[in-house]
Amino acid sequence: MGDNSQAWKMLRNTRHAKYWCAYHFAWVPKYRRDILVGEVAKYTREVLKGIAEELGCEVLALEVMPDHVHIFLLCPPRLAPSYIANYLKGKSARKILQRFSHIKTRAKYGKLWNRSYFVATAGNVTEDVVKKYVEEQWKGVWY
Repeated sequence: MGDNSQAWKMLRNTRHAKYWCAYHFAWVPKYRRDILVGEVAKYTREVLKGIAEELGCEVLALEVMPDHVHIFLLCPPRLAPSYIANYLKGKSARKILQRFSHIKTRAKYGKLWNRSYFVATAGNVTEDVVKKYVEEQWKGVWY
């Protein structure tokens, strides 16, 4: 997040919270098969972007490789990382398998994704940002 003033401007808001909760997720198709190619890969990108927006998440980066997916999201703090991963995987699998029925024969037991996934947080709030928030929290408060 570069300099501190830029970091402060990048924080997101809900009615009751200021936040910057960024998560990097990665997962693979069942048996790590190379099935995410061509139109399937293109559609997978579209589907994942749509599902992320539906959750209220902002896609910072997304890459669909033949045998795995990487997605970097900024999400509201009310969403647990496990919920996000499972929702993205479950809903995307249904849509992708519905559209590309030929994948079902390569996806064992009709399952597109492996049950496992990787998640890491990306910390962007520096000590200076926290100090500035504490120092300026009274600005604009009317008592």
